[in-house]
Amino acid sequence: MARRKGRARRAERPYRRLPLRKSLLGRFLAVSALVAACSVAATAWLAVQTTSGAIRQEQGQNLADDARIYDTLLGYAAEHRQWDGVEKTVRDLADQYGRRIAVTTQAPDRRTIADSATGDSPPALPTRHSAVVDPLTVDTLLGSGGTPATGSTATTDRIDPRAVGPFKLPAAERAELRAVAERNAECVRQMGIPADVEVNPAGRPRVTETASGRVDTDAEMAKCAASAQVPSPEPRVPGTRAPSEKPPTAKVPSFLDEPTKTETKALEALTKLTDACLRRQDRDPVKLGLDMTKPGPAPTAYDDNADETVASCVNSSRQEQLRSYVAGPALLFIGDPDRASVPGFDLSPANTAKIAGVAALVLALTFGVSVLTGSRLVRPLRALTGAAQRLKDGDRSDPVPVSADNEIGQLAAAFNDMAAHRTRLEELRKAMVSDVAHELRTPLSNIRGWLEAAQDGLADPDPAFVSSLLEEAVQLQHIIDDLQDLAQADADALRLHPEPVRVTELLAQVAAAHQVRADAADVALQVTAPTGPPVALTADPVRLRQAVGNLVSNAVRHTPEGGTVELRARAEQLADGWESGLVVVEVADSGSGIPAADLPHVFDRFWRAEKSRNRRTGGSGLGLAIVRKLAEAHGGSASAVSTEGEGSVFTLRLPVQGPGGGPDVKPTAP
Repeated sequence: MARRKGRARRAERPYRRLPLRKSLLGRFLAVSALVAACSVAATAWLAVQTTSGAIRQEQGQNLADDARIYDTLLGYAAEHRQWDGVEKTVRDLADQYGRRIAVTTQAPDRRTIADSATGDSPPALPTRHSAVVDPLTVDTLLGSGGTPATGSTATTDRIDPRAVGPFKLPAAERAELRAVAERNAECVRQMGIPADVEVNPAGRPRVTETASGRVDTDAEMAKCAASAQVPSPEPRVPGTRAPSEKPPTAKVPSFLDEPTKTETKALEALTKLTDACLRRQDRDPVKLGLDMTKPGPAPTAYDDNADETVASCVNSSRQEQLRSYVAGPALLFIGDPDRASVPGFDLSPANTAKIAGVAALVLALTFGVSVLTGSRLVRPLRALTGAAQRLKDGDRSDPVPVSADNEIGQLAAAFNDMAAHRTRLEELRKAMVSDVAHELRTPLSNIRGWLEAAQDGLADPDPAFVSSLLEEAVQLQHIIDDLQDLAQADADALRLHPEPVRVTELLAQVAAAHQVRADAADVALQVTAPTGPPVALTADPVRLRQAVGNLVSNAVRHTPEGGTVELRARAEQLADGWESGLVVVEVADSGSGIPAADLPHVFDRFWRAEKSRNRRTGGSGLGLAIVRKLAEAHGGSASAVSTEGEGSVFTLRLPVQGPGGGPDVKPTAP
């Protein structure tokens, strides 16, 4: 009937669906769309602001690295006649800069000379090379873009200064020129001018002023050069003569701007080539010399009156003279390790359209995922709302399904537990009302029966009659007192008066109070004294005797004739080493025991293993519930273990410090 009424009420007040703008799903979708739109907009703005700069920075870094790679290979070509052995240099450069570097011959065959790519089948090289490595024709972009370790840069005639060819000085000439340069530098230093000696790739030294970097053409340098003498070549350089040996027949110049024998021979050969070129163009021959204002050993043919024709002939003659001393031209390929070239990117209209399309796709996917996620999120919440509404209307329907192990699933599980607990509490409430009525009805019915019998003259109001009525009244008062104790404990209004209590003495008092009853039931009641010092704690002695007395009364009642009820106490140490943290009081009997299925309910109110509620086989069912409440009021706990057919052990664990103490409180030292 109640179920039909609940359904009727639900029909009258159906579940109201919220509009989308107010629902959790609508708000979730709105927030998700807003976050996605802001994220896409911020990402697009950052991409527009940073992509171009990042690309320029990356390309600039790549260009600087390419210039260093090119300069290193250019120096190798200038100092070697062949490319044999360049493989190690290529691999070292690839490891240093993290790039793929390949060197091949020129078209048409483009044979691979060295390649840093590993594996049996390296990626194919691109059709366009990065640069041509030729020390006689330097790439002005790459040659001027880096900062080579040698300090060289591209010259105006595009010949790498490290390509010296026949102008490379032998050890003897280098040592003698170095000695003159050191003497001149020391002379300049004595004038108070800081000076140092630098050596170019051909081995020719020059004196420079450290502070200003000026070369040795100043007046001070001229004075030092005029007074300089050719010293003995000490220390001895391999390939030169010892001090005791005859000096060379060729005169070594005392001035550093005069060519040596080796340079004179190279200049003569270069002059012949240059004059032949000039004669073909009907130009007068020129006299070639060393220009000390440039950092290379190569000569120049033009003075203040030189023209482009002379410069062109000198440059072509130098290339012809040096060709046999340097490696041949080669193609240089520089790219990423996993692909042949570095891709570029620009914010063209097409790329802008792509970005907009991707942003729209991201928004659409975000909206779709938000709808799916929001629906899955709201569905169990709606189920919980409906279940709560049904529970309020008194309809005990099936529990809410738990579909996932997440926060929503935990909420559904907690709701199901709450609903089950509420149902159980309702059943207990109904059972408690029935049990209270039954417990009160029995003594009241007895009193009424005896009084009606006396009124009808069927019973004489003798002392036995009065004693019987008094016994029923006391039983009725006992039930009412128990109910009042439970009500106060539930309301946290149970008053305790803690004081130091010696547990052994208290157990002896309880045993003495129940001794007559135990003797009448032929049950041995004994107290086992603990070993060691007396066990003591702070507790309300009246309430503690009440709790232990309830346990003893229950044990005597369920122990057969010839059985034993034992009271014992001991001190129990805490897990962290504090001594006497708890006092354990146990009441053990050798009775019939409690079935395992009934053991979890022994402390429930009005619970009795014997369902007939016969006074001869059980009490009111409130004693053990009061024991648990009294133990919890003292900050302790009550528990029971039992083996059916062997007996039961009821245990009280109470903190030494009394109410407010417990396992987390360190006991006071004696």
